[in-house]
Amino acid sequence: MGKTHRLAIRRQAILNALEDAGQLSVKELSERFDVSEVTIRADLQALSEQNLLLRTRGGGLSIGNLPELSFDVRQQQYGAEKSRIGKAAAGMVESGTTIAVDASTTALALLPHLDHVSDLLVITNSLKVAMTVLRMPNIQVFVMGGNLRRDSISLVGQMNHGFTRDFQIGAGFFGARGLNIEHGLTDIHLEEIRIKRRLVQSCQRVVGVFDARKWGQVATATFAHLEQIDTIISDKAAPESLVAQVCELGVEVILV
Repeated sequence: MGKTHRLAIRRQAILNALEDAGQLSVKELSERFDVSEVTIRADLQALSEQNLLLRTRGGGLSIGNLPELSFDVRQQQYGAEKSRIGKAAAGMVESGTTIAVDASTTALALLPHLDHVSDLLVITNSLKVAMTVLRMPNIQVFVMGGNLRRDSISLVGQMNHGFTRDFQIGAGFFGARGLNIEHGLTDIHLEEIRIKRRLVQSCQRVVGVFDARKWGQVATATFAHLEQIDTIISDKAAPESLVAQVCELGVEVILV
C-alpha cells in the first residue's frame, strides 16, 4: 500500500471518528491512529481546507453535528468563499449612503473591503459588525438594541419597529441558512428572523450573501421571499439549475 493511499485512508478514518464523536482532540486522534500529533495537525488542516471538518483549538469538530454552531466556528467555514462574496458585496456600496448588515458571518465579510467608501452609516444588530467598524473611521454604526444572543453575538428582541423610518437604507446585506423557490431566504432563530424581516422591508435593495451550501435548503422560517430580493451573491459551486430558476424570476445572481 502506497503512502498516498495510507494517507487517504487515515484521513477518511479521522472524518468517520469525528462524525461518531462530534469532537476529538489532537491527542485523542494521535493515540487512536498511532501517529504523531504533528501528523494529526497536518491531517486536520488539510481536511479543514477541503471544508470537511472544522478546526478547533487543539482538535477537530464534525461539521454535521450541531444544528447551530457558534459564530467563531461558523466564521471558519468556507472562509475563502465568504471573503470573495464580501468583496463583491462591498462593490455595491457607495459613499454617503446607509446600509444594513445583519449578524451573519458572510455579511460581516464585506466590511474589510469598504476602504473605498466615506461617510457611510451601517445599521446592524451585530456586535461583531460594530466592533469591526470601530477600527474604520470612514464608517459610522447604529446598533439596534435588545437582548444579547450569544450564538450570533447579536442583539435581538427589544426593537423599536418605527426606527427604520429615521433612515433611508440604500442596501441591506443578509446571510441565510437556506434558499429555495417556494420559501425564499430562510433562517433558524425566530428573533433574528423578525429583525431581518423588518430590515428587508426598509431597504431599497435587498442583497442575499451566502455560500453554495445554502442553495436548495430550507430553515425554520422565511425572512425574504424571492420577489423581495434584488441580488444574490454566492460562490461558483451553486447549483446551476436552481440558479437559473432564480434568475428567471428576476433576481440578479452573482457568482464569485
